Amino acid sequence: MKTIVVALAAALAAGGASAKTINVAPGQGAQERLQAALIDAAPGDVVRLAAGRFELTDGLSLDVARVTIAGAGPEKTVLSFDGQKGEAEGLLVTSSQVVVRDLAVENAKGNGVKSKGSDQISLINLRVEWTGGPKATNGAYGVYPVASTNVLIDRVVVRGASDAGIYVGQSKNIIVRNSRAEFNVAGIEIENCYNADVHDNVSTHNAGGILVFDLPGLPQMGGHSTRVFHNQVVDNDTPNFAPKGNIVAGVPTGTGIMVMANRDVHVFDNTIDGNGSAGVMLVAYLQAFSDPAYNPLPRDIAVHGNHYGHNGFAPTFPGGADLAKAVGGVLPPVIWDGIETWTHPAGADESILAQLSITEGPVVNLRLKVQGTPATQAWPEVVPTLDRGALPEPPAVVLPVGQDAP
Repeated sequence: MKTIVVALAAALAAGGASAKTINVAPGQGAQERLQAALIDAAPGDVVRLAAGRFELTDGLSLDVARVTIAGAGPEKTVLSFDGQKGEAEGLLVTSSQVVVRDLAVENAKGNGVKSKGSDQISLINLRVEWTGGPKATNGAYGVYPVASTNVLIDRVVVRGASDAGIYVGQSKNIIVRNSRAEFNVAGIEIENCYNADVHDNVSTHNAGGILVFDLPGLPQMGGHSTRVFHNQVVDNDTPNFAPKGNIVAGVPTGTGIMVMANRDVHVFDNTIDGNGSAGVMLVAYLQAFSDPAYNPLPRDIAVHGNHYGHNGFAPTFPGGADLAKAVGGVLPPVIWDGIETWTHPAGADESILAQLSITEGPVVNLRLKVQGTPATQAWPEVVPTLDRGALPEPPAVVLPVGQDAP
């Protein structure tokens, strides 16, 4: 009897016999019918969207756990927000154990697909696109998990985001894989996150390919333990079109991979080619901040085993062209700003010996000594490598059983 009760409880927890499929077709009243399906769904249900174009006038939202939203494929099921009246996301998910898959989101006025406060959010085989091409008026983020845990982004294509195509912020335990980001300001961005694997993606024709940032003044800071590997980071050449004031507006066009103010980041076995400003840049956060808990320097960074083509041939950052000319016309593959001192908000100067393991080169050390201020007597130097000791690689990210299924 006890075994039967346990089995029944497990079935109910998973949706059990009560789980159902709610079918929604495009056509007249699609906005109301689709949002009603998301409201009426129960845990374990599948909201299945038929092939066709759903013409929507407002954002959609889901707050029910253990629901799957599935289309017929990203070229067959299209959620079109051409007529969206507000500035909200295309789809906002605020519940856990949710799968969104096999559909497209076009021309959302805000972000494409956002999750907030979700655990086990899976975004699979999606296309998010602003079909008018790169514009500052496009939505900021294509897929946008924030303050979430156990995030899976797999086989996602994003084009035209005015901030980052694939963005994960203030989240924990993240996998971004098998995806493509193109014609965005930033292709893929991991910001203020703990434990992320970014691998087997293509990031091309963005202003910047892959960013790993940590910013001050946010509920979760101290980003750490990110592995960026097996990616194609190539031909990132779209002029930066971020709205003025956005943090990514400062990313130089032609950046391959940039690590800023983050810790324990390993960049390895990537193909990095055709990025005019730099293959890899390691930089401090240069804006003023007041948070005493924030560290603006990149530290415990390892760069090794990458495959470099032609990078650094047209640097767009201040002083980059003169620097390239001084070293023969083309910058070396890795650039470090050299900043190891900053002024604490309390007024005291603090310093850190940046633990770097850059075993490939040459490397440009810009030799900046005070945050944001070039040294007065030190010209940038080019060194064969910049290796200050071996650094242990962060462990592979492991998602809960069942979430990581193909």
